[in-house]
Amino acid sequence: MLDWDHIFATRSSRMRASEIRELLKLLDRPDIISFAGGIPDPELFPDVEFKDAYAEIFSGPAVSAALQYSVSEGYKPLREWLAKQMEKIGIPAGVDNIFITSGSQQGLDYIGKLFLSPNDTALVTWPTYLGALQAFNAYEPHYDQLNPGGNRTPAAYAEAAKAAGGRVKFAYLSADFSNPTGETVDLAGRERVLDLAEELDIAVIEDAAYQSLRYDGEAIPPILALEIARKGDINHTRTVYCGSFSKTLAPGLRVGWVCASETVIRKLVLLKQAADLHSSTINQMAICTVAERGFDAQVAKIHRVYKHRRSAMLAALEKYMPAGVTWTKPEGGMFVWVTLPKGMDGTALLAKSLETAKVAFVPGRAFFADGSGENTLRLSFSCANDKMIEEGIRRLGDLVRGEAAALAA
Repeated sequence: MLDWDHIFATRSSRMRASEIRELLKLLDRPDIISFAGGIPDPELFPDVEFKDAYAEIFSGPAVSAALQYSVSEGYKPLREWLAKQMEKIGIPAGVDNIFITSGSQQGLDYIGKLFLSPNDTALVTWPTYLGALQAFNAYEPHYDQLNPGGNRTPAAYAEAAKAAGGRVKFAYLSADFSNPTGETVDLAGRERVLDLAEELDIAVIEDAAYQSLRYDGEAIPPILALEIARKGDINHTRTVYCGSFSKTLAPGLRVGWVCASETVIRKLVLLKQAADLHSSTINQMAICTVAERGFDAQVAKIHRVYKHRRSAMLAALEKYMPAGVTWTKPEGGMFVWVTLPKGMDGTALLAKSLETAKVAFVPGRAFFADGSGENTLRLSFSCANDKMIEEGIRRLGDLVRGEAAALAA
């Protein structure tokens, strides 16, 4: 057998399989109640609307453009629609501030490539989105903990980055209903992140994949909106906003976007020209058509369902989890983050759960850049009905209770 390891680039050693992608295979097992995949419920997809949109494209004069090469920036009518949407959430942006990606994951990969040299530091929350770590890992960074509510000084971050062999390049966070915790960064925390970025002269990467999925409470302005309020013009800002249609319309079409200063957008366009030229034109056209005709109605529909499931899961956790277990109470998104008693390991618990309780979840360790978080796990409620939630959390609670008793013995 050929030994490829000495031929691969050194960065390939940092590539890891996604625990989440592997766990998604369990969705096909009828005996497993899965709270693992953080994916939308396919029953809520606007499939009829997409059928109509594609039919119109193929039956009209737009079909030639839909099947042809296109500009790297993205389909202009979609970018124009997105600019209007951004303004609704306090982000005045022009079409040249919008860049279309093949899902928000591609945007994160491009951001890693654009900003990170080997040994540079990326500030990320503890825990953080696993997909972001996977995207950034290829560019060989050092990670340091970003705590929007903390009081660590910019000088301390800079010194740690210098000791690691580089400098701090950006702070990455999901401010609304984050994956994996479901938590939201408050207004003061967002302002502190901006202050830190100014002191360190770094970018802020705002992952807004779940920003539209608020079920309770008052909306908090995006970090980019807060910075525009400070500086008056998006082209003077350092925040890079990453959005996605995957959680609202359809993940399979792989359409996301980046909203940022024109300077950043121009660089991202160059990266895309080298990578895949442009995202699927026909998918962008279909997304644009469906969004223009009923984005708000689609969001309202998924809000009703996910809010109910979120509340059902919180009620079941309260009912079945033993003392010593805590969890977040998200106002939106798709996730609840569970902290187990000290000494309990989420990965070992998953193995036992799949064998005995037949319940799947994601162990929390995968979301920590330093490999900590052994006693945590992520539950997703987006694809679980009332019966699955009640029965699955009951089984999981019984398993946790038994493991806690064994630890105490």
